[in-house]
Amino acid sequence: MPRNIEIKARLPSPGALAALEARAAALADRGPERIHQDDTFFRCAAGRLKLRAFSAGAGELIFYRRPDVQGPKTAFYVRTPTADPDGLREALTLAHGQAGRVVKERTLYLVGRTRVHLDRVAGLGEFMELEVVLDEAEPEDAGLREAHDLMARLGVAPAQWVDCAYVDLLRGRGG
Repeated sequence: MPRNIEIKARLPSPGALAALEARAAALADRGPERIHQDDTFFRCAAGRLKLRAFSAGAGELIFYRRPDVQGPKTAFYVRTPTADPDGLREALTLAHGQAGRVVKERTLYLVGRTRVHLDRVAGLGEFMELEVVLDEAEPEDAGLREAHDLMARLGVAPAQWVDCAYVDLLRGRGG
């Protein structure tokens, strides 16, 4: 199963996103890519199951498992593309029930193998998320070091780190 090291951080003020974007752009190999994401979460006892819709004809179903702890954490995930996110959302809602919905505007930069997400989340505000993609046999420590180094270079302090998913924050859990 693919895995990565993730860190999510809340940005302290609306102006912080623009300053962070300038730092990310200076470090990036690729980007910016602007992406609209409408994530519907479904009840799932073994992890998290979400349908990410990019448009009426493009999306992906994502199952992932990761601990809700502050700071870098390892996430295991499986992504499956779909050309009918609305139909899949209806079927999964009937089968499992919805656990929440998160709508965001994401700006993506790639710094080496790390995905830097700058997010404007409806109802929550502005956030930054890193995903260091690990090779299959690679030890987690290498990704953890890379994540810590990049957070420092971006000027994001550990006090800003968030311990849960956006859907949890919208439901008033975590922080």
